[in-house]
Amino acid sequence: MITSALLDTPTKTDKTVSTDESITAWALAARGGDADAVERFVRALHRDVQRYVAHLCGDPQAVDDLAQDTFLRALSSLHRFEGRSSARAWLLSIARRAVVDSYRYAAARPRLSDVPDWQVAVELSQPLHLPGFDDGVALLDLLAALPDERREAFILTQLVGLPYAEAAEVSDCPIGTVRSRVARARETLMDLLREADEPAVLAA
Repeated sequence: MITSALLDTPTKTDKTVSTDESITAWALAARGGDADAVERFVRALHRDVQRYVAHLCGDPQAVDDLAQDTFLRALSSLHRFEGRSSARAWLLSIARRAVVDSYRYAAARPRLSDVPDWQVAVELSQPLHLPGFDDGVALLDLLAALPDERREAFILTQLVGLPYAEAAEVSDCPIGTVRSRVARARETLMDLLREADEPAVLAA
């Protein structure tokens, strides 16, 4: 349920920690030229990168290209990755820069037409006919009402699953700012849910 997801305090499970440790180990092995580690690293984080760039960019047609650009940048920079942060946080920072660079490039040339917003890209990238899909689309609708910075903080911590420290690293802001943005985003989303429920209660 959307409401329970909003009320839960985000914590990293042992499984998530273990997964992040494995991914970081693959990144470090890939840095040493291990082709199998490269494949595991890319496969493990491909969906997270796609979800994140879909949230940041406004062009659903650009999501795959931006994800590919992110991994190309990451693989060419692996020799500089030392494992001080998780490979997931490191990669999402690269994804953020890739999207920013794409905006700069787009601003330097004329735009032919408007494109759908980030929400369409995320919806198109999600599997259909799965349990909870309708809830996922409803949550995306609610997220669209949030200011960009709060939406980014909420998605990084609640959907992608980054701890606050790593979300702060990706967003290039203090950890306290991320905590504040997530708390305010949750309050806003809960208010929107209550407003959405009121007509149904009155009708009943």
